[in-house]
Parts: sequence; C-alpha cells; structure tokens
Amino acid sequence: MDAPKPPMVVMLPSPGMGHLIPMVEFAKRIPLHQNLHITFLIPNEGPPSKAQITVLQSLPKSITHTFLPPVSFSDLPPTTKTETLISLTVLRSLPSLRQTIHSLSVSHTITALLVDHFATDAFDLADQFNLPKFIFFPSTAMSVSLFLYLPQLDQEILGEYVDLTEPVKIPGCVPLHGKDLQDPFMDRKDECYKTFYRNANRFIEAEGIINNSFLELEPGPIKELQKQEPGKVKPVLYPIGPLVNRDVTQTGPNGSECLKWLDNQPVGSVVFVSFGSGGTLSSNQTIELALGLEKSEHRFLWVVRSPNDNLANASYFNAETDSDPFDFLPKGFLERTKGRGLVVSSWAPQAQVLAHGSTGGFLTHCGWNSVLESVVNGVPLIVWPLYAEQKMNAVILTEDIKVGLRPNFNENGLVERQKIASVVKCLMEGEEGKKLRDKMKDLKEAAAKTLGENGTSTNLISKLALKWSNSNNISNVSN
Repeated sequence: MDAPKPPMVVMLPSPGMGHLIPMVEFAKRIPLHQNLHITFLIPNEGPPSKAQITVLQSLPKSITHTFLPPVSFSDLPPTTKTETLISLTVLRSLPSLRQTIHSLSVSHTITALLVDHFATDAFDLADQFNLPKFIFFPSTAMSVSLFLYLPQLDQEILGEYVDLTEPVKIPGCVPLHGKDLQDPFMDRKDECYKTFYRNANRFIEAEGIINNSFLELEPGPIKELQKQEPGKVKPVLYPIGPLVNRDVTQTGPNGSECLKWLDNQPVGSVVFVSFGSGGTLSSNQTIELALGLEKSEHRFLWVVRSPNDNLANASYFNAETDSDPFDFLPKGFLERTKGRGLVVSSWAPQAQVLAHGSTGGFLTHCGWNSVLESVVNGVPLIVWPLYAEQKMNAVILTEDIKVGLRPNFNENGLVERQKIASVVKCLMEGEEGKKLRDKMKDLKEAAAKTLGENGTSTNLISKLALKWSNSNNISNVSN
C-alpha cells in the first residue's frame, strides 16, 4: 500500500505587495500548529519584483513558492484601472495555474485552495480538482461585508452610488456615503466595477473567508458576519488578524539613517508620514504637505515619493522611477527643517519606525497593512486616503473606532498647508490627540491578547490548520 501523500494548501495571492505580505504572514503562522506544507503560486504581469523575491526567500522550508509565467497586457488600453489589471492577471494565469496544481497533486494531497479576494476566477480550477475553496481577505471586515452584500446592493440601488443623498447601510457597519465607497463604485458602467462585482458574486461559493481583522477592532461587522441565519448559506468568517510583519529586522538604503535619527528624538515626538508602497501625491499636494509639516513646528519623518498628477496609485505596479523626489520639494524646505525633520526617498523601515518610542503619530494613506501596524504599536493616526478601499478605512478609523483625524480637502482636491499644520498640532499636542492615543493603547493590548497563546486569532488559525491537515475525504481529480 502506498504511503499517504502529505497534505498541502495552495495559496494564490493577487499582484501587489499589500496583498502578498498579509497572506505570507498568515502562512508563516500555520506550520507552528500542524505539519502542513504550503505553496504560493504567484501570478504576475512581468518579472518578479525585488520586494516579492525578498519576502518569499525569507520563508521557512515548509513554505515554497512558484512564480507563474507572466501574462501580457499589450491588448489593453493604457487607461485600464489597477483593480481590473489585478483580476486579469489572475484570469490570464489560469492555464499555467491549472498545470501547476496538477503537477503538485502528484506528490501531495491538496486540501484547500486559498485565493485572494480579487482571484475568485480560480474557483473554476478548485471545482475541477475537487478542492475546498477559501478566500483570503487582507482588508477590513467592513469590506468583506460590502463584497457579500454587493449582489443585493446592486439590485436595490439605481444610478450611481456617488450621487446617493442617503448613506449606504451595510449590515453591522457604520453608514457610508457613496463617495466613500471603494474606487470601483465611482462608475458602475466602468469595467473596473464589473470586475469587482464578478469577484464579489462568487464569495458565496467559498467555504470560509480568512479576514485580517479582529473582533475588538471591528465588533459590528464581525458579529454580523458570524451570525447564523436560518435558511441562509454564507461562508464561515475567520477573523485572524492583526497579521503584520512582527520581524522588525527590515533592511534597506534608508533603514539605519531613519532609526539613528529617531534614537535622538524625544519620546512620542515624531509624526511619521508615508503613503505606502503604491501611493503618490500630485506635485501641488507634495508642496502643500511639505509647507504644512514645516508650519506645524513638530518633528517629522517623511517618506517622499516623486509626484504623479494623474494617478494616486501610480507606484502600485512599479514603485521605481528615474526622477529624484527631492526635486519636487519647495525651495529651501530641507534646509529650514533640518534637524526637526528627516526626509527620505521612497522607502523607510515602516515596522521599525512605528515600533520606535519616538514615533507619536502616523500620517497614512489608510492602507490596511499600515493601519494594523499602527494598531499593534499603539500609534494614533492622521488619515489621508488615496485609492482602493482607503476612504472606507478612513471612515472606520475616524467615525467608528475613533483613532484618527481626517483633514479636509478644498474644492480643488487639495489639503492646504494650514489644514495640515492644524491637524498635526491637534494630534500631537491637543486633548483630542490624547483621546486617540488612549484608544489606540486599548487596541494595542487587545491585539496582543488575540495573538497570544490562547487568543482568539491564534485559536482560529489552529482550527484552520487542523482542518487543512486532514486529507480525509479530499480527492484530487486530475481531469
């Protein structure tokens, strides 16, 4: 009799480091519980980035990876939006994905296919191979609710969401104005919305949704999603967050400079300013931000990136540019703020900066990974959403959880220097800032508890690992 094949989970991220990193963090925690092999199959529209390679090569031996052959977008117009490109990368990778899964099933019993929430087209392959289907959702439980509720919402609401006079009410969530919904909702006729809807429509097929959030952070939507409703079938929600990179040994060209500078600053005195790996400001907004930070008279560490006047996520697929970001700063700004501020180009060791005792606030684009890194370190926020679901995250942070301040944009879509200076002062020295700090401290403690030895998130990951380690009743079909 042949020896049983070892169990394996196939994980399919979508392009973008913001989607890969939390899935990797989840995978790293699973082997702590069960003898289960994990492999990442990674779709791309070009050669792997340095960041992808660095993250994946650091994984333990029980976690392997394969870069699927890159797909071509030569037939698409240059105006094709990021969400559509992400989903199309997965869709066009399905033939090579099918071949790879078939090869893996020769040596392993594949016990689950876990896909990114933009990769539900891969469910067709899961059905072919008779694999249990799971979704990895790297953002908020509120966004999970939106995806699950969207088929109903799409039927109930006529016209554009952005034109609605009444807030959209998603079960268990704080009400949202149409303008604060995710970017694809801004034009229902656009291919981007259709792509979003197509993925959302398949959520109901999943056996479970693994969500990078936790109960104390989002009690309303999580409790609603976990409700058992008679006669209604819905995926089981596993809120296993906050999954962040807890290995604070990141290195990079600016790493030691940032940390040495922070070592010389007073405790809690520095505002960290960063718009993530994909976010970009316009030329005018870059100038206003610089002058606002100067006007605030507070210490700051700013990761500056070359501006883009057309796209807020211009760095999403390509984070490198030939231009020098410092060339776009106001004349004399660096000299006038020397000592009180440190400006670095394109990258800083964010996990280490947020964990540093001198960091007292974070001006952020509201990417969920950045939000969670703030939570685990107890750092209050200034929220400045740019793209994707970040406006929704900003609403959660300011109106529901109440750990952030949100500056107002003027009629030209700019946050003016006076507003920036004012919100920085409010966060760093005002009574309101103290309240946010206290609330963040409570969330930091809750995050540590849920990730602890008998914490809720830890126990849910153990439950999933046990489920996936059991290869009984799983039969891989090779047709």
